[in-house]
Amino acid sequence: MVELLFEDIFTLTRLDPDGKKFDKVSRIEARSEQFDMYMQLDVNTEIYPLNVGDKFTMVLTPTLSLDGTPDSGYFTQAGRKSLADKFEYVMHGKLYKISEEASGGPNVKVEIYASFGGLLMMLKGDPSNAAQFELDQRLFLLMRKV
Repeated sequence: MVELLFEDIFTLTRLDPDGKKFDKVSRIEARSEQFDMYMQLDVNTEIYPLNVGDKFTMVLTPTLSLDGTPDSGYFTQAGRKSLADKFEYVMHGKLYKISEEASGGPNVKVEIYASFGGLLMMLKGDPSNAAQFELDQRLFLLMRKV
């Protein structure tokens, strides 16, 4: 069984908050339902169009293998079933930064930053949701509209 590092349903709240910078890419802002996480994510909207109000499931996992076999760094679609078959949009990247807000107190938030070939993600929320993440960890981001 594959171990998911994070899974939640998000609602897209804003599209390109700082203006449209690239033709085929939009930066989305979304908030999750279960864990109340805030996310900014660059999405290739030419192949996966999104609109404000859309709801989608987003998963972060270290492997696409259904049996949980660690990712070898090479992926072939040679007839094998994978976790990607259950999703509409998949990106592969690396977690490059984990930081906590300096405010301290009971409302401390953690920020997780990943790059998917230059498309960036920032996930912000309760530190308990970041316990399984490690710096320089390879990740797959999978999305499916609900």
